[in-house]
Amino acid sequence: MKSQINILPISNPNSSSSSSFSSSTMVFRSEDDMSTSETTSRILIPSSFVDEKKIETRPFLPRSLSYTNSVNSKSYQQQRRRRVASDNSLLSLSDERRHYLRQDVGRMSFNLLKYLGVGYRWIIRFLALGCYAFFLMPGFFQVGYYYFFSKQIRRGIVYGDQPRNRLDLYLPKNSDGPKPIVAFITGGAWIIGYKAWGSLLGQQLSERDIIVACIDYRNFPQGTIGDMVKDASQGISFVCNNIAEYGGDPNRIYLMGQSAGAHIAACALLEQAIKEANGEKTSWSVSQMKSYFGLSGGYNFYNLIDHFHSRGLYRSIFLSIMEGEEAIRRYSPEVMVQDPNVRNAVSILPPIVLFHGTADYSIPSDSSKSFAETLLSLGVEAKSVLYEGKTHTDLFVQDPMRGGRDDMYEDLVGMIHAGDSEALARDAKARPRRRLVPEFMLKLARTVSPF
Repeated sequence: MKSQINILPISNPNSSSSSSFSSSTMVFRSEDDMSTSETTSRILIPSSFVDEKKIETRPFLPRSLSYTNSVNSKSYQQQRRRRVASDNSLLSLSDERRHYLRQDVGRMSFNLLKYLGVGYRWIIRFLALGCYAFFLMPGFFQVGYYYFFSKQIRRGIVYGDQPRNRLDLYLPKNSDGPKPIVAFITGGAWIIGYKAWGSLLGQQLSERDIIVACIDYRNFPQGTIGDMVKDASQGISFVCNNIAEYGGDPNRIYLMGQSAGAHIAACALLEQAIKEANGEKTSWSVSQMKSYFGLSGGYNFYNLIDHFHSRGLYRSIFLSIMEGEEAIRRYSPEVMVQDPNVRNAVSILPPIVLFHGTADYSIPSDSSKSFAETLLSLGVEAKSVLYEGKTHTDLFVQDPMRGGRDDMYEDLVGMIHAGDSEALARDAKARPRRRLVPEFMLKLARTVSPF
């Protein structure tokens, strides 16, 4: 028998008017069930479900989204609160880490500087150097203006193919006849040398009809002492072979150096003499040098290495500059000239004059005095000229900036013009140099000078 399903209305006694379902519901019941069993399977559904007209149309998707959004919104707010709390904790942690990081960086930087030899002595000297430059700034400004804008200077002339193989020429305004030349090697502790450091000397001498060639060279760590001597020798060669084109007299060339430059120039001169004595082919000759002038130089490093160490140029750095302890002898001119194997080279050296201040505590004046005495004992025409109470920088910086009469400068010009009566007559009538820096600033600079 075909089963049929009857739909009967029933009442829900527990329903109320406030219930979401209608009070009338329907029962699904099968005829088979009715005939075979007293038990019926009933499914209660709202009566409104049958009547489609009574169905209230309510969008399903927005309600779902509304629910989802509500849940997600609560979840988002909770996550956001957790994130803000986390960020606050991380911020405080980050501040703490930054504090310790700054301490660590400062500590590591100090250790690195200490490892490199830049200890408190170097720091103090750098500060002193800044104060020294500040007090002399009026003079530096004037010298710098002259260096960059004077038409009498030929800057950056190339003399070789290595870095810093350049020189500056300071030419006199008077161009009548060939002029004597000073090939000048600047100082700088073999580390901070630069050709512009000779600008004040170049300006002074060019006013007395003397051409000055300031030769630059590689500094440490770009090069070691062997490179510096090679550069200086190549620069001297350029001057000897090309200075006639600039109005110079190739037969009146004087070699000069100051501080580390005095040492480099002395090494270049002695090395050239040894090459000539051994019959080697050279691009310039020692015989072309009328004289060698050393200003505040050091010539025996066996006697100076401990002194330099106490002054802040530490032994390890100095030995690196000098290419090791075994090379100290080779680059100590006072020691080298005493070697019996180089006696022939010593015999062809030009006259040597060593200028030094007795109050020089960077390189003691005994260095020049001892070297001059050693040369004299070997038959070389040599002498030391000492200036009482003058420091390492007095002779080269402060005194020229003071204006008026400069003893070392007048002595130097007198030796270059010796035998030239006309030049000596002009020197006697020359106007005193004007002051570049007030006296009180010069005294302050002398007090704080790290040199």
